[in-house]
Amino acid sequence: MIRSQKDSSKGFFDHPENITRLLRGFYVLCIVLVAMDFFVHRHIYTELEKIPAFYAIFGFLACVLLVLLAKVLRIFLMRSEQYYQDQDDETAPKEKAHHVD
Repeated sequence: MIRSQKDSSKGFFDHPENITRLLRGFYVLCIVLVAMDFFVHRHIYTELEKIPAFYAIFGFLACVLLVLLAKVLRIFLMRSEQYYQDQDDETAPKEKAHHVD
């Protein structure tokens, strides 16, 4: 198959059909891994690990918790859009106005 000059400059992720294939592959992989949880013998150390798909649920909840924690931290760490510009104005040398008579 011959590609035109326009298509050769596009990357793998620029094509929507590649994204769709990749996402479907990830979904199938997730389903297979959760299904394997019912058939593979696990060495359980805590009672929580007896829950089917425990690690998938735990991982999802951990990600949600991280996002929520980041939103809270954003309140304390956020700076105004002019934060760095204001610092540059203070450290920049002042230019003298030249008056021409």
